[in-house]
Amino acid sequence: AKTVSKCYVQVTGMTCASCVANIERNLRREDGIHSILVALMAGKAEVRYNPAVIHPSAIAELIRELGFGATVMENCGEGDGILELVVRGMTCASCVHKIESTLMKTDGVLYCSVALATNKAHIKYDPEIIGPRDVIQVIKDLGFTTSLVKKDRSASHLDHKQEIRQWKRSFVVSLVFCIPVMGLMIYMMVMDSQLSDAHAHRNMSSEEMETLHSSMVLEYQLLPGLSVMNFLSFLLCVPVQIFGGWHFYIQAYRALKHRTANMDVLIVLATSIAFVYSFVILLVAMAEKAKVNPVTFFDTPPMLFVFISLGRWLEHVAKGKTSEALARLISLQATEATIVTLGPDNVLLSEEQVDVELVQRGDVVKVIPGGKFPVDGRVIEGHSMVDESLITGEAMPVTKKPGNTVIAGSINQNGSLLISATHVGADTTLSQIVKLVEEAQTSKAPIQQFADKLSGYFVPAIVAVSVVTLFAWIIIGFVDFEIVEKYFLGYNKSISAAEVIIRFAFQASITVLCIACPCSLGLA
Repeated sequence: AKTVSKCYVQVTGMTCASCVANIERNLRREDGIHSILVALMAGKAEVRYNPAVIHPSAIAELIRELGFGATVMENCGEGDGILELVVRGMTCASCVHKIESTLMKTDGVLYCSVALATNKAHIKYDPEIIGPRDVIQVIKDLGFTTSLVKKDRSASHLDHKQEIRQWKRSFVVSLVFCIPVMGLMIYMMVMDSQLSDAHAHRNMSSEEMETLHSSMVLEYQLLPGLSVMNFLSFLLCVPVQIFGGWHFYIQAYRALKHRTANMDVLIVLATSIAFVYSFVILLVAMAEKAKVNPVTFFDTPPMLFVFISLGRWLEHVAKGKTSEALARLISLQATEATIVTLGPDNVLLSEEQVDVELVQRGDVVKVIPGGKFPVDGRVIEGHSMVDESLITGEAMPVTKKPGNTVIAGSINQNGSLLISATHVGADTTLSQIVKLVEEAQTSKAPIQQFADKLSGYFVPAIVAVSVVTLFAWIIIGFVDFEIVEKYFLGYNKSISAAEVIIRFAFQASITVLCIACPCSLGLA
């Protein structure tokens, strides 16, 4: 008997079914190649060849000559089938042992483990030699009942409705409170610029400056040290911090628990510090009954939350669109298949209905008019028109005659067909598309991974910088007090120099934190 080896070749550059047919047709002619199966979506070819005549690298070279990219895949473990079964009727450890030892003796079973507690069996097998139905039969012969673990076909894990709702809510809350804060801020800027213009044109006495300042409604002090502006900003900021930032806080807490710093930690750090600092500054100003209103950062958190929650909301909406399409795709899969046994001259001997997951490669499946193709296969007998629009988008039905390939999920129209299964289970075109979309959804965009990695270094770095700022200013202040005096406007002459220095240093370091943390990286 000739020895037959099997290899997998990764093929790139295939665009449609005719590419597949082209590769299969040309390679079948070659010496030493027994059979070849090409899966378009997975982009891989499974070749069975005679190692005495031809090598995998030569096979890849043949595919390359046809104008496709081809590399030999090293790990051939991909070809193993995996089966999850529920086994009933096991009573003790010896039952488990009995099933395991019998299965391991069975030709084609590579690995098997049975758990008594959960009644589950996990089996790896070589689909070339044995199939799921044979395995189930072996277990049944031992006197146990067994069935497939039911898979959830609804793709509910890809549902983004809840996240969409949650981010939309958080965006709307932030936006509602952000607009007034922005309005106040812009008003203040305009008034400030008018002030500085007035100041530049005439050297006003400080009394005149005071009158201009106090004429602004927003600077009017409700309580000593508490201006209308700051009070309003504070009121608008609280709900955003609580409702808008709720999810960020949860995420950040989880990240810190695992000792990592991600985007959420950055956002939380920045907004909380801005908020707490501004709040404390207000309290201090009120306690001191300060004449000049302190500079607060109440505008930072709402604006930051607006941008970020908008971003997250849009991201989930986009993901939700894909998963909706995906759920529709998954629902196109047939759930049952009619397997037939053929006698000589393709005479039908018997047929049985089985679960789609139990169809094995090489099975002959009968598809009646109006039925769905349960697996990818090749027509053996019969002529029909098939609607393949779910994959190709082509509205016209395609003629199928013996030798043509058919795609799982497409709909048989007028004739009855017998097909031989070539790709089953997770290898069908439909499953591959579903898998690709799922992978695309679960993997992060490269830039996002980069941002997360950066923020891992960025957060500690910024915190370090602000601490350095704090100490630097304290040292500068105690060495040369005039510099601090020059920059720190409107402090009461009544408070001690040390307190002024400490307060100025804190203000400087907090400013570093507030401005550096969120903006660049977070919003980007």
